Amino acid sequence: MARIRRRPWLTIVAATAVAAFLTPFETRAQTTLKVVIHAELRNLDPLWTTSLIAFNYGNMVLDTLYSLDTKLGAHPQMVEAHTVSPDGLNWSFTLRSGLKFSDGTPVTTKDVVASLRRWGQRAPDGRVLMERLASLEAKDDRTFTIALKKAYPLMLQSLAGIATTPFIFREQEAKTDAFAEVKESMGSGPFVFVKDEWVPGAKTVYRKSPTYLPRSDAPNGYAGGKVVKVDRVEWTNIPDQATAAAALTKGEVDMIEAPSHDLIPQLKKDTNVVVRVINPIGRQAVARPNHLVPPFNNVKARQALMLVGNQQDYLTAMVGDDPALQKACHAPFVCGTENETLVGAEPYLKPDHEKAKQLMKESGYDGRPIVIMTPTDLPVLHNMTVYTADLLRQIGVNVDLQATDWATLVQRRTTKDDPQTNKGGWHIFQTTWPSALQSHPFLNISAATPCDGKNWFGWACDEEMEKMRIAFLDAGTPAEKKTALEAFQKKFFDVLPYRILGQMLNPIAYRKSLDGVLDAAELVYWNIAKK
Repeated sequence: MARIRRRPWLTIVAATAVAAFLTPFETRAQTTLKVVIHAELRNLDPLWTTSLIAFNYGNMVLDTLYSLDTKLGAHPQMVEAHTVSPDGLNWSFTLRSGLKFSDGTPVTTKDVVASLRRWGQRAPDGRVLMERLASLEAKDDRTFTIALKKAYPLMLQSLAGIATTPFIFREQEAKTDAFAEVKESMGSGPFVFVKDEWVPGAKTVYRKSPTYLPRSDAPNGYAGGKVVKVDRVEWTNIPDQATAAAALTKGEVDMIEAPSHDLIPQLKKDTNVVVRVINPIGRQAVARPNHLVPPFNNVKARQALMLVGNQQDYLTAMVGDDPALQKACHAPFVCGTENETLVGAEPYLKPDHEKAKQLMKESGYDGRPIVIMTPTDLPVLHNMTVYTADLLRQIGVNVDLQATDWATLVQRRTTKDDPQTNKGGWHIFQTTWPSALQSHPFLNISAATPCDGKNWFGWACDEEMEKMRIAFLDAGTPAEKKTALEAFQKKFFDVLPYRILGQMLNPIAYRKSLDGVLDAAELVYWNIAKK
């Protein structure tokens, strides 16, 4: 076929005509922030799961009534102002004007009320708030009220998401059953999720929201103005950490959200790379047994789990030998905080494998395979899980270590069935929590023990302990809080909802061409600019 030669002047005219219809945004090069994330995104509902990747998605696409600064202070975000009665029972909130979802429709208090009601069915703190609720009403498009039968001292902190974040969905998504997933991505946050470019397991794309109205406050943690300074953010999943590190040093990506600790010394040597801890109190690592099925439905098996190995070996397995990135700590509510105490922990400060063996026998353990899920794509969690499996084998436990990726584990841990009757069942998984969340006995989600089976995966059950957790919430004076804390912690070591494996810091790594990376409990993507 003969080639058709385009006349140069026609090409120029055509290009000029197209350019006349393009906006300034479309005629300049887009800035794209490329980030290697710690796990793949598989669901679009940060209320349905407590996984960090879903929470990060929520921070991109959705917005919150209040937000937390780096010291966990609650600041207005979607809210313009609020009033509260002297007795703390009657609250009125006014939304900022001009709030819109990314499809251009206005945010109204109907969206807020529906979102809070759904959150109140799922979040441990939200459930307590809803138990004290007299009414939750939309008065007009911008004003909603909360009337309480009994004061709730952590109102603003809970609305800011200090435990499970009450992201604001559209009313139609917020009416989804609290124990089912929201499937649609539509929010009023600083970014828009580009669903057409979503490749689960490989790539997630966001673009700057054209409708988002940031606050004028200076950014501080999750609070303040969420000013987006790039056009696109691309999350890339690179399971091999060495490959991810090489991509960063070559400039093929801009940032690694959670670089493998064994590669940090190498990354620090690169003059074009910054390695930095953005959360100075880090994360608490825990082992969570399934309280619904044998043997860990028996407290003696949970006691045995407490007595194998020691925290220092766990920390070495997780983050290596750098003392700056780790802290052995047996205090359930985090070392270095006002709630640090070892009351009740004394029987578990040193490993005792012989006693652990005896306790497993007394629990009625019958030699059944103990299913431990390990996420091979997250080195920290995988390493500490392999260590747990080895320790349990040493005391005669028949361990079935089942490798998976984190996204699959997050889906699978919702299964309550006994692994002997359902192959999707499990006995133990391990994870990490923000230390700030774990440090507060009431807000610590993994310490909630209601017996309705609606608490965090593993479903620890002890109604007396749950009453003591709420007693800490309502304690008034410092002396009353100390008494309530110590009583609750003694009960914690009787019930053993989970095992603490130590505290750790997770640095991020990014190219020096980035500016404005904020300190926060977890990485946020607003305020970041590419030089």
